[in-house]
Amino acid sequence: MVPRAYTSDLRAEQAARTRERVVRAAAEELADRGYERTTLARIAERAGVSLETVKAHGPKRALLLAAFELTFAGSEGKESLAARPEGRAVAATSDPEAFLDGLVDLVAAANARVSGLWSAFTSAARGDEAVAAELDALLERRRADLRASVDVLEAHGFHPYAPRDEAAESLSYLLGVEGYTHFVVGAGWSAARYRAWLRDAVVRLVAAPPGADVAT
Repeated sequence: MVPRAYTSDLRAEQAARTRERVVRAAAEELADRGYERTTLARIAERAGVSLETVKAHGPKRALLLAAFELTFAGSEGKESLAARPEGRAVAATSDPEAFLDGLVDLVAAANARVSGLWSAFTSAARGDEAVAAELDALLERRRADLRASVDVLEAHGFHPYAPRDEAAESLSYLLGVEGYTHFVVGAGWSAARYRAWLRDAVVRLVAAPPGADVAT
């Protein structure tokens, strides 16, 4: 029984590696060429696997969603950044300034990874109802995550300028990948300048840091 179990584990590991190779190739192809011009054949060529192998992990819509999840958060699944180990480590930081730095760094890095795919995602959503539904669900999860982020900011001593839901919407606007695309991809800002702007914007527009004189 032991050799059979070992063989089964080995096959599962090989299948997982193939799956990741296909999804990463899809992510690169979609970011480079956009949703409409990406084909399963090109994904197969980039992944170094057969077209049949890619079809087994498709269709293209499914590969887009998997590619976005893997690129944004490091693995497939709908679990948010905050729920993953790196997000929990940031939330567990006791120093308010270090917490804010960690939050900004985490979001900025994720936005940098996924900026090319975001355009493919939103473009696909305009012509595919299933993708549009996934995008709507993603945006709703982002709102829920950022409402929780406002709570975490408060727990670290920050003082929101607006009620929770309004502060969360402001945070969603600031932390969205669209901002990274505008400033870094469009305006040519460095990653460091973008992070500095993001940190300053959160403090000025969403929540005052501990000890600040907040008007009531």
